[in-house]
Amino acid sequence: MPKEGKVSPVFWQEKSLAEMDNKEWESLCDRCGLCCLYKIEDEETGAIAHTNVSCRLLDIKTCRCMKYKVRKLLVPDCIILTPQTAGEFKWLPSTCAYRLIAQGKDLPPWHPLKTKNEQSIHKAGISIQKIAVSEREAGDLEDHIIHWQILEE
Repeated sequence: MPKEGKVSPVFWQEKSLAEMDNKEWESLCDRCGLCCLYKIEDEETGAIAHTNVSCRLLDIKTCRCMKYKVRKLLVPDCIILTPQTAGEFKWLPSTCAYRLIAQGKDLPPWHPLKTKNEQSIHKAGISIQKIAVSEREAGDLEDHIIHWQILEE
């Protein structure tokens, strides 16, 4: 058991999402940017089509939100993940740490918490760094539908 005030190096194996403090919760995000890509939902079937169009607040080079603390205010449709809702969003990529931990699974081997390298997500080819286009430049979302295995599982 870690000493009080210290973060265990494998806290995600020892705690549920609800038991994590804010620092642990935030460190689970691997900065892939996949959750910041727009999705199109078929109103009749509920099927989700993923696009390579990112929110205007996402810095595509770093895969970080440029206005993280006020993102919901600036983008009212932004969905804020919480420990209570992380398991509910089936559109999260199969590689998402929040989804994996909610399902009782471990983090992938390339996750920055395991590699101790923030670039490992990009080196593994899991981030949106080379595929995304900003909504400011995209045009019609329907022209940007992508099929990527990790998004469709």
